[in-house]
Amino acid sequence: MEALKYGVEKPAIYFRLGNIYFDAGDLSRAEYAYKRAIEEDPRHALAHHNLGVVYRKQGKIGLSVKMLKKARKLELLHPRKAELSPEEKRALIRMGAYTAAVILALTVGLFVLLYLISILLR
Repeated sequence: MEALKYGVEKPAIYFRLGNIYFDAGDLSRAEYAYKRAIEEDPRHALAHHNLGVVYRKQGKIGLSVKMLKKARKLELLHPRKAELSPEEKRALIRMGAYTAAVILALTVGLFVLLYLISILLR
């Protein structure tokens, strides 16, 4: 709650607060927190999803379906940027280096082949 006073990442703080309330079984406070996260960031797909889950637990099935559909649509329109682990980054670099080496070898081989064909046709 202290972090909210300073305006730092309000959507993320409200979202986490909603998760805490949800885990504690306080669905009304979780609902409030998720709604505030959505007010701060209307494109927060996870807040929409979790609010849909809260509504389902509260028996508000119509609202639950609406929120879950909205969350799915937002996730398709604005996918989250996944942070890669250091191992995944190294693997991508190795794949890129390998791919570049293969392309270079194929290009050089093609030029050598074309050169040899041009010599034979003379």
